[in-house]
Amino acid sequence: MNLDVFTLFPEWFEWFGSQRHVSNAVAGGSRLAYVNMRDHTPLSGGQVDDTPFGGGAGMVLRVDVLDSALRAHYGVDPVELRAQRRVIALAPGGRLLDDALVNELAAEPALTLLCGRYEGFDERILEHFASDVISIGRYVLSGGELAAMVICDAVLRKLPGSLGHAESAAQESFSVALDGHPEYPHYTRPAEYRGWRVPEILLSGHHERIDQWRRERSRERGAEAGPEPGGP
Repeated sequence: MNLDVFTLFPEWFEWFGSQRHVSNAVAGGSRLAYVNMRDHTPLSGGQVDDTPFGGGAGMVLRVDVLDSALRAHYGVDPVELRAQRRVIALAPGGRLLDDALVNELAAEPALTLLCGRYEGFDERILEHFASDVISIGRYVLSGGELAAMVICDAVLRKLPGSLGHAESAAQESFSVALDGHPEYPHYTRPAEYRGWRVPEILLSGHHERIDQWRRERSRERGAEAGPEPGGP
């Protein structure tokens, strides 16, 4: 996986890069790069944004700034870049991130994430440079950096070797292995605490029955959660 993040705050990602599963993914051949858009602005004083046409509060990231940053990093016209790699703009109104989309992204050889800031992107960035617009939830953050970390985290942990046990990523909440339901309850020692007992089935050593119990609990949690927003 080749993963580039375009941001105004690349230093924010230092902590993220130090996480074990991220360093494991990098050691396994994946690459993460963080590009400061301000370093490539064609404007004086490091300017990257401007007031919106038509008035209104906030500042908007300029299309010429993203054009310059993408062109400098990849050496091609950003309009043509989408034919080479998936370019994702992070914005509240985009396609909602879920496990199916994470699997889709994890199968890509290369991703570029564009972090919004201020009032957001000039719409021409979304229309002409981005192949996807993705949201991590129907709420607003101050910028796309946290959303980029969420996507990077979710994608990288899907890659072989990033987690200590491959099964950790295969059988977890919303995975195909659990038919898209939340993960089942987990327990560990002590088997009894303040009168709260671990379900006897988990202490039985009968793996087939334990697996059945876990799938039943997973389905129950899915039913309790209800349908996804916009679903039937």
